[in-house]
Amino acid sequence: MHGMLSIILLTAAAGACIPLGGFIAHKTRIQQHWLDKEFRHTIIALGAGILLGAVAIVLVPDALEHLDHSPWAIALLLSGGLLFYWLERYLDIHRRSSPQLTGMLLDYIPESLALGGIAASGADTTVLLAALIGLQNLPEGFNSFKELRDSGRSPNQILLLMLALVPLGPLVGLTGYTVLGSQHAILGGIMLIASGGILYLIFQDIAPQIPLRKHRSPALGAVIGFSIAMLGAVLNQY
Repeated sequence: MHGMLSIILLTAAAGACIPLGGFIAHKTRIQQHWLDKEFRHTIIALGAGILLGAVAIVLVPDALEHLDHSPWAIALLLSGGLLFYWLERYLDIHRRSSPQLTGMLLDYIPESLALGGIAASGADTTVLLAALIGLQNLPEGFNSFKELRDSGRSPNQILLLMLALVPLGPLVGLTGYTVLGSQHAILGGIMLIASGGILYLIFQDIAPQIPLRKHRSPALGAVIGFSIAMLGAVLNQY
């Protein structure tokens, strides 16, 4: 029961960062031109850096351990990219009002599933992965709010939608906790598929939004985001 309560709290906290990011975007009052340009692009890059860090520092290394460094790991990673490519085509994400929100869900759900499985297996990276999921949801929630707001939705509607997404984390996390804890190969496979999908989303949807003409600083957000993930991994050793 203690383990189940922990996974509920961890996934709920990570999911709560989605509406928190939206609330920050709603309440932020910065000069409009700068907010919509350099600052917004920097936030997008920050989220991309954290996502990349989660893949490189937590998801892929842990998955390889679960699969005993099998060559099949490469196929699973590639299949994740192909799966998310197919999902994007199916959802026609680029014609929807919020590719950031859809992309956030496409990585939040499998990551929460993997988080539950990792917690059940007793790995020491559970809290680190939960923190990284929350940290990436924060800027993604921020950017999703801006995109939905630009589409004409009211702030209250957007924040209620984001709040409704929070329970998804505990539900999916508990599924991973109860089903995947002893299924190391399946857990590793899910982590690699999620990693491949996240890499696809970074370079298909997120990275193209980062460059800003005559401004080079937004790309530094990706470096900062990856550094945050690395810091978490370093602290996790103590």
